[in-house]
Amino acid sequence: MELNTLLPHIIKDDVLHAKWLNTLSLMENTGACKISASEDPLTVTYIILKHAAEEHRHAFFLKKQIEKTGEELPTYAPQYLLAPAQSRYYLNQLDIEVCRYLKNELALSGRALKFAAYLLVTYAIEVRADELYPIYQTCLENAGSKVNVKSIILEEEGHLEEMLNQLKQFSPIWESHAKKAVELETKLFGEWVAALGESMQIV
Repeated sequence: MELNTLLPHIIKDDVLHAKWLNTLSLMENTGACKISASEDPLTVTYIILKHAAEEHRHAFFLKKQIEKTGEELPTYAPQYLLAPAQSRYYLNQLDIEVCRYLKNELALSGRALKFAAYLLVTYAIEVRADELYPIYQTCLENAGSKVNVKSIILEEEGHLEEMLNQLKQFSPIWESHAKKAVELETKLFGEWVAALGESMQIV
C-alpha cells in the first residue's frame, strides 16, 4: 500500500483525518524532542535551536489543524492515533539503527555519537518530509479540504538545505553515511505505511 493511495481514504473520513494529523503531530514532536536531547549545552548552535523550535511549531500547527476536521483529540494517547505502536517506534528505531551504524563504522561514542546521529537521522527525516508533505497537500487540494500544510512544506525545504550544509562539514564522505541513513529510514517508513493500512483495515 502506497501513502498516496491511503491518504484519500484518510482525508474523506473526519475521524481518520484527525487521527492522521495527530499522528503527524506526535512524530514532529518526537523529532523536536530528539533534537533538543542531542544538544550540547555549551556548543549548541543557532541552527540546531532554530530547527528544534520549528519542529515543535509543526507539532503545534498540525494539532491546531485538527479543529478543521470537527474532531477533538486532546493527547497522543493510543486511541487518538493511527498505528500508534508503529508511529512511536518508527523514529526511535531509526535513531537506534543509525547509532549502531555510527558506532560500527566510525567508532563514535558520547557527544560525538549524539551529534552525528542527530545529523543523519534528521537528514533522513527531512528527505522523507520533502516527499510526504507535498503528497499530502496535493491530496488535500484534490479533496477540497480546509486543512493545509503549505507552511510546513516551505520550512522543511529549508531544513533539508541546512542539514546538507552541516553534513558537508561533518565528513568528506558524508554522502555514503547519508545514503545509509536514508536506506534505514526507507525500510522503517514502509513498515509504518503498512501499519497505517492495517489500522484502517486497508491492505
